[in-house]
Amino acid sequence: MRTIAAGTVGSVLMMLAALGAGGILISDPVIGAGPLSWIRYGHGRWLATWVLYAGFGLTVFAWIRLGRYVLRGKVDTPAVLVAAACWMAPLLISPPLFTRDAFVYLAQGALLYDFDPYTSAPNMVTGLPTVVQNVYEAWQSTPSPYGPLFLVISKGVVTITGDNAILGVIGMRLAMLPGLLALAWVLSRLTKHLGGRVPVAMWLAVASPMMVVHLWGGPHNELFMLAFLAGGVLAALRRQHLLAVFLGTLAMLIKPTGALVLPFIVWIWANHLPADRGKVRNFFTALVPAVGLFGVVYVAGTWLSLGTVNLGWLGALDGPQQIRNWLNFPTGIGQLVHLVTDLFVPVTQSPFITGARGVAWLALACFGVWQWWQARNGGVTAVKHLAITLLAVALLAPPTLPWYFSWALVVAAGFAWTARAMAVVIGGSVFLVLAFYPTGEQALYNWWYMAMVFAASYVAARALVHPEPLALRDQLSRAWRELRPQRTPRAAEPEPDDPRRHSTPQA
Repeated sequence: MRTIAAGTVGSVLMMLAALGAGGILISDPVIGAGPLSWIRYGHGRWLATWVLYAGFGLTVFAWIRLGRYVLRGKVDTPAVLVAAACWMAPLLISPPLFTRDAFVYLAQGALLYDFDPYTSAPNMVTGLPTVVQNVYEAWQSTPSPYGPLFLVISKGVVTITGDNAILGVIGMRLAMLPGLLALAWVLSRLTKHLGGRVPVAMWLAVASPMMVVHLWGGPHNELFMLAFLAGGVLAALRRQHLLAVFLGTLAMLIKPTGALVLPFIVWIWANHLPADRGKVRNFFTALVPAVGLFGVVYVAGTWLSLGTVNLGWLGALDGPQQIRNWLNFPTGIGQLVHLVTDLFVPVTQSPFITGARGVAWLALACFGVWQWWQARNGGVTAVKHLAITLLAVALLAPPTLPWYFSWALVVAAGFAWTARAMAVVIGGSVFLVLAFYPTGEQALYNWWYMAMVFAASYVAARALVHPEPLALRDQLSRAWRELRPQRTPRAAEPEPDDPRRHSTPQA
């Protein structure tokens, strides 16, 4: 209970501090001009920022401590889920944390009233000045890259909340709650197929900072996409192949990344067919109905959402590629090469990034095909290669944002995990949350700040298996022993039968 309580206190601190240091409204009718407005300026904002980081640290501490209990088998699945629920509950009413994407979702949903969201942008929305005003500048003139099903969900939220951006953010979280619950349900069953332990899977995917802070506190539409994607994997392993394709297509209708699950579902399906028919025949026996069902579901989903069959999201995918940071591996390589070259010849950065990304796209295509081919025996092996592919896409396909790494983590959570691998997830999760400021601005080029982030990530990772990750207690004890005055050892007292007790001292 103390562990859950500690994380809950940390979450409450994040919620309260986010009122001054989170993704706050540009013009807030509640706090902006009230007696608490000091929390958003000068020393007040500085204090709020540090309280938010302290709350995050306390929640991470509780998560790590819970992980120790999970490793020892001292807590079960309900306990982990109760912890996750307690840590998420305060953030339901919090301003967005480490992102401002919720405002983009609302504005893009509002586009469905009068515009094509794949050719129009949030700055064209009328009647919602508060929502549009709070959309991050880079997305003001960018069409939506999301699937039509998610845009309908966003439209439903903004229909209810209108131009009240505060209620809109809360509404987005409530709308995504079914996705969160479905994901937890699916993972509890998927883990049994993948050979892992359910409490470990829940600790990794549901109670982690990636879920609590990014996907829920953000919030982010990965909650829906991952629920459908993981559901498709589970259905395929259960030999419910048509349901698997249906769910995989719904994942794509939320976010294009969801389409990656479909080729792997085909392999799982093909390997469930009688082996004496031949692998090639089984492959096409699975492929043809899968493609047919995908086409029907996609057309119907798009028509019901947009009133027309629309493939415009393919072109809209170019918009997010304007994000440039070194979390995306090829972008970082391009920036590094430019930095070195610019020392000798003044040149612009864009050709280096474009060239590195072009090479990365080719490498990713080859790697993805190879992973898909490695999955040809279906079953659990196919799921493993799906997780690897999702991780590669997050790293190599621009843009790369911290919450994209949740794709692979959720799929892989059901496998068996070692303590060392869990420690790596801890370090990565802390790093990926802190890589952005609580306001949603990236911090990746603040090198002093990032040095502290790397140090915090290392300490957090080490803390899973070392209750004293910095070994401070041992170091202080050793220092005390070295500083303490050395006493001269006393001569040993002779035993009762020692002849020295009866000898006469010499003159």
